[in-house]
Amino acid sequence: MKWVFEGEIFEWRGPAPYYFVAMSEVDSAELKEEARSLIYWGQVPVRVVIGETEFRTALFPKDGRYLVPLKDAVRAAEDLSEGDVVAVTLRPAERQA
Repeated sequence: MKWVFEGEIFEWRGPAPYYFVAMSEVDSAELKEEARSLIYWGQVPVRVVIGETEFRTALFPKDGRYLVPLKDAVRAAEDLSEGDVVAVTLRPAERQA
């Protein structure tokens, strides 16, 4: 199964700044159900495509939604900044050992 959605890039300042795109609550609930066997520590391993860049990451749950973390390398490759709206395609991925 795959999810395709658009979202705005936002910055969350923790110990270091991180950038994310949030899934909708409906898509997040559906993903949580579909990927139940893959979830660990609340995170879901996924394969993500943004533009021409494909990468693996783990989604973080926050306030009923999953957040897609955007590494600096992904943002640089796609010339993305905070506030940009991006199209995201993601699929659950097997956990890496």
